[in-house]
Amino acid sequence: MPKYEAGDYVKATFRDERSGQSEWMWVKVHRADDELRLVFGELDNQPVANLDLHLGLELAVSYDSIREHMKSSAFDQ
Repeated sequence: MPKYEAGDYVKATFRDERSGQSEWMWVKVHRADDELRLVFGELDNQPVANLDLHLGLELAVSYDSIREHMKSSAFDQ
């Protein structure tokens, strides 16, 4: 069983290398690859900082950037 599953949410750190700004944002997991240590999903909130990201953006996130994890079952209650 993968560490992260479809429907889970992870909060990850995103950093703009040019400006140095960073922000934690939620990503809805579509799938994960434990071998590559990547989560594939979509950004679930609009960035506050001026990052080149937007709500709904499809992206890959390294496990090393993940700061929080909520299982999809937590939302079924």
